[in-house]
Amino acid sequence: MPEARTQPARMSASDRRQQLLETALDLFARKGFEGATTKEIAAAAGVTEAMIFRHFPSKLALYKAVLDYTVHASEHENWLAEIKACMERSDDAGLLRALAANILRSYRRDPRFERVVLFAALEGHELGLAHRHQVAMPVFELLRDYIVRRQRRGALRGYNPGVIIEAIAGMTQHYAMMTQLFGYSAPDDLTDEKAIETFTQIVMNGIRPAVTPKKTGK
Repeated sequence: MPEARTQPARMSASDRRQQLLETALDLFARKGFEGATTKEIAAAAGVTEAMIFRHFPSKLALYKAVLDYTVHASEHENWLAEIKACMERSDDAGLLRALAANILRSYRRDPRFERVVLFAALEGHELGLAHRHQVAMPVFELLRDYIVRRQRRGALRGYNPGVIIEAIAGMTQHYAMMTQLFGYSAPDDLTDEKAIETFTQIVMNGIRPAVTPKKTGK
């Protein structure tokens, strides 16, 4: 007598959709858009390929939904509120610190999305790159405009604002990639907080106006 197959527990449509997004995110993070197939994603989720197409009309639609899902699942809005609060009180160091902390948090929380973006760059996948641009550019412009205002008030040196942003973001992202994706260990006494503070001070010490010592009479 053939062995009876156990029917998987039925999920609600929303739970099934989230399961498929999580599974697809995992596969896209490990194989990229080109390498991961809907057949593999279905197998990993324990469903038929037809189930995927019941929720998403195509592999590309699934990929786009994964990109949107990672942004909505993050604390993006809370972080934006944090940096805007720094801007309102002209807290330059706090702003850089918040930027670095958010980058590092995104790797610590779930590095899969960062891997998906790296694959998009390697594959030249226009949708993946455009999505990253769509999310990142408004934040970049917000930060750049703030730095320009602070430069006009003489609070910061007149370096290229975009380069200032890339300096703090680049240091943090490199550190996060090396420790989170490439398996390098940070020194035992280097916490994330210490790393963030170090990156912040390196940039702040370079962009603060030089203070000319006051001459004292003899």
